[in-house]
Amino acid sequence: MSAVLDQPQVVQFYRPNYHVKTPDMRSPEYVQMSTAAAITLGLVPGNMHRTACTHCLNLLVTYPEGCRANCTYCGLARHREESRDYADRNFIRVDWPTARYDEVIERVKQGSDKGQFQRMCISMITHPNSDADTFVLLDKWMKALPHIPVSILSNPTTMEKDDLVRLHRMGADIFTVALDAVTPEIFERTRGKTVDSPHRYSKYWQAIEWAAEVFGPEKFGAHLICGMGETEQEILEVCQKIKDMGGHNHMFAFFPEQGSMMEDWPACDKGQWRRVQLARFIIDYAGGHVSKMLFDADGKVIDFGVAEDELADLVNSGKPFQTSGCPGKDDEEVSACNRPYGDSSPSDILSFPFALARKDVEIVKRQMAGEEIGAGLI
Repeated sequence: MSAVLDQPQVVQFYRPNYHVKTPDMRSPEYVQMSTAAAITLGLVPGNMHRTACTHCLNLLVTYPEGCRANCTYCGLARHREESRDYADRNFIRVDWPTARYDEVIERVKQGSDKGQFQRMCISMITHPNSDADTFVLLDKWMKALPHIPVSILSNPTTMEKDDLVRLHRMGADIFTVALDAVTPEIFERTRGKTVDSPHRYSKYWQAIEWAAEVFGPEKFGAHLICGMGETEQEILEVCQKIKDMGGHNHMFAFFPEQGSMMEDWPACDKGQWRRVQLARFIIDYAGGHVSKMLFDADGKVIDFGVAEDELADLVNSGKPFQTSGCPGKDDEEVSACNRPYGDSSPSDILSFPFALARKDVEIVKRQMAGEEIGAGLI
């Protein structure tokens, strides 16, 4: 049976021949993975709209006790612990099936000749064992599949600089920090003391500074969420800061996670999102600078600071509107981590997990102009 990956579905993988209950699934023996990764590995039946696979194997450490943070926009937040088994909760819009790590590695080995995966990412959560288990997972991967680079999506709250040094020495290729909220005020109200969560804006920026020093230029990045109350100018000034430090910006459009404390918050405005995507690409890859951009009184981009013909070429290429994340081996401007439908459904695509066709670009242009039109299932 095959189904288009659209609205979140409960998808649980059980190893053939015996049944494993989710409370017994614990890293480092088990890992969760995105639904797209599970489909690509053949662990879950299904197909993805207009794309055959994801080129980044997104893994997540997992524990029955769950994440101890309480971020208001996250499906893994602590406040949900009584509503559903932790390993069955949705995260960035889709379900994350659980499997034995050894089986995951074996399946990747079997498919290595197909070149499915250009990168693997270990995503950490706030848990007493998360740091130690990340080292175990990385070590086992480097011994089995050293030709596939590894990114670390870190948990700065529990880490020190020595941890970054150790990860780098063990072979981690890129270190990323999910800053998410781009201003101290938004960070505080969505994932700080205000909501009884342990994260601190200053510690996250400290981790980004450590990453710049330890991993070096082009080998670190920050996740930023657009649409949580910040202005376009505010998020783009953070993009510029990350770029000036030598890093890259991995952008997400806010999507209200079902069951999160922000489930009633509106999804990111499409026009805002397209402008931010384009400006981020100009900053990261086209030699632009936020100081050359113009903003209105509400912080909206009204001039991207590049010549009209150059801007038109960038828009027509479609690249600025593809998912942004850690790079693959073919094109540094196109992410290996394409996260199919992580921030929107196929019926209304915000981050394109594939190269845009001409009809996609035309819809994006209309969205940038303020038209309420969806881009998807076309």
